[in-house]
Amino acid sequence: MRSPVDYRRIEQAMARGTRDGAAAGELFAAAATVLEEVASGRRALRAVRHPLGFLCLPVRREGDRGVCVHVFDEATAEPPARLTTSPVHAHSWDLASCVLYGQVGNLRVRVRDDPERPTHRLFEVRSTASVPCPADGSGDAPAVDEIRPTPRLVSCAPGAEETGVAGGIYRLPAGEFHTTVVPPGTAAATLLLGRSLPGRRDLTLGPVHGPAHRVVRQTCDAEQTARTARTVLRRIDGHHCR
Repeated sequence: MRSPVDYRRIEQAMARGTRDGAAAGELFAAAATVLEEVASGRRALRAVRHPLGFLCLPVRREGDRGVCVHVFDEATAEPPARLTTSPVHAHSWDLASCVLYGQVGNLRVRVRDDPERPTHRLFEVRSTASVPCPADGSGDAPAVDEIRPTPRLVSCAPGAEETGVAGGIYRLPAGEFHTTVVPPGTAAATLLLGRSLPGRRDLTLGPVHGPAHRVVRQTCDAEQTARTARTVLRRIDGHHCR
């Protein structure tokens, strides 16, 4: 029987942050417990290939909260679904994320309305499996993103970049545009906690004249999901998780 995911403990540990060694240990232990269950087959979920280039292991979603593990690794064989917009996006949910290994950059992006000289159009993303992760990851129906253009024409500029390494925690409020940066040729993973906010929509920047379209997210099979979990476990072994 799989162990429950304790949202409250994860949330409290995230709140205490990187200066608290015990908090980091709790987060690594929570990730290791879940990954061991996935690797052994005791937790029935399937990793999902996200169009932004990472694998999502959807640990649990209940109500307005979700927990998942994101794996950034160019060696994960098959490519993700083709990215049809830019990597700049804003979530409908507050994010708190702990870096399990590797280096993860969070580049904030300043977006302003610019109907005269736009560089992008704002698109709304409606997913059949809501971010931060599908309902339980074990169903057969693939996640589908319906990407719809809005009337807003905008331009953007890079803002501050925050880089996290193993044990580091970063937060991002709903509605703030950003892009995730992992150095080429490197691997990283994060434990992510999300809390959806009512009335918010997931947004992304796309081509000025881009049409409405849909993207189907690819689901990994059980063997590849377990192999991914084992890889992450090996890389975090010894980093606070015992």
